[in-house]
Amino acid sequence: MQCDLFHELSVPPFGGRTEARVYADTLEELSLADTLGFTTAWVVEHHFMREYSHSSAPEMFLAAASQRTRRLRLGHAVVPLPYHHPVRVAERLATLDILTGGRAEFGFGRGFSPAEYATFGVDMGDSRSLTEEALAVLRLSFGPERVSFRGRHFHFDDLDVVPRVVQRPHPPLWTAAVSPESFEMAARLGVGTLVGPFKPWFMVREDIRRYRASWRDHHGNGPPGPGLNNRVAMTVGILCLEDGARARREARQPFEWFYRQLLGQTRPVLEKLYDSYEYYRRMGRFRGLMDHAVNLKLLDTLGMAVVGDPEHCARRLLSLREAGVDHVLCAFGAGAMDTRIVRESMDLFAREVLPRVTAPPDPNAS
Repeated sequence: MQCDLFHELSVPPFGGRTEARVYADTLEELSLADTLGFTTAWVVEHHFMREYSHSSAPEMFLAAASQRTRRLRLGHAVVPLPYHHPVRVAERLATLDILTGGRAEFGFGRGFSPAEYATFGVDMGDSRSLTEEALAVLRLSFGPERVSFRGRHFHFDDLDVVPRVVQRPHPPLWTAAVSPESFEMAARLGVGTLVGPFKPWFMVREDIRRYRASWRDHHGNGPPGPGLNNRVAMTVGILCLEDGARARREARQPFEWFYRQLLGQTRPVLEKLYDSYEYYRRMGRFRGLMDHAVNLKLLDTLGMAVVGDPEHCARRLLSLREAGVDHVLCAFGAGAMDTRIVRESMDLFAREVLPRVTAPPDPNAS
């Protein structure tokens, strides 16, 4: 298992920080992560979501991070492809790949906000076809040839798209996976899955099984071919401190605030998700999460947050690894906590948890 970072660039009302301070603190945290052994830092794209996410131009933020890091990979995810012309996405991704020295990762999705769709003049009913066409254009842009395309949404001939990505055949590709069907689509497209922090673990576990089965159907049992990515990444809010009781005290307000914001922003998607999973006997607990007060104990019970001492955090992450999670995207402090505590947690996690969860499994362990 690899351990990454996940950032929404939240500006909570109780934090006492400006947007500029959040940006500066997060860049410092990424510089620290570069020295601690974390694999990738992921930054989302959202629009018009005051407090919850001030990350509307993540490629610019990641470009700044690229000049402060040397080993840390930088993930642009997820880019809601229906809002963007794919040629512009290709140009920006290639620029980021150059600036990072070939450390860029690219995640895409359809987006979920009606306000974003309305503002950018896109029909949500076209989201699937727009996303698949845009991905096809992106894949063409990775090669050395001039690019022509004829589709339902995009039409152009003989474009010399520059710059070109550094990585060959291209940066690793990932997609946001929410519904059960989206995991099957990810497998069909040959891309990795990014699981957001708003789904209980028992649902994600079933999704992983579905993804692996669909991957075998489309690509067989061998290692992925060039340009394919069969990894599963899952985001969880994490706070790891020497004193588990202190970790829970410190986490309560920021974690509960963040997950209330998250569930509120994604409620339309989650309502449909509830229907997709209605056959689960334990589903009522997830319904309760949407309909009632969010609290840290419930988040922990559902596997959506990991808060405690190093031993507790390691056990929880090892259970994810055993179930097929390849990357855990650590939202330290749920992105809503004082940077001093976040940095303390990152340092402790890197010393006492990271070596355990990234080491190969012991074949002799019972």
